[in-house]
Amino acid sequence: MKSLQNLLKKKFPGGNSQQKMVLDDKTVFFVFKKSCGRVRQFGDRNFQPDYFSGHTIFIKCQSSNWASELWLNKNKIIRKINKELGEDIITDIKSK
Repeated sequence: MKSLQNLLKKKFPGGNSQQKMVLDDKTVFFVFKKSCGRVRQFGDRNFQPDYFSGHTIFIKCQSSNWASELWLNKNKIIRKINKELGEDIITDIKSK
């Protein structure tokens, strides 16, 4: 199994770590689900990433209660995602 760091190294165009990282939806959603599992044991069955646009992840929540939990913990999740990515890429998480 490939490590996340190896995957992210491939996201740097030309292999230059000084350049901006190019991220796709799959990578961001993988890191989101991984980070959600670490915050208050959310689990990935309660949230379904919908799309990633700009610096915002849009999430479909199982219920309004889970949307509230996401809103209350979104700063923790954003910090964990950005730490995992090694760069401040995500600035907001919005529920649908």
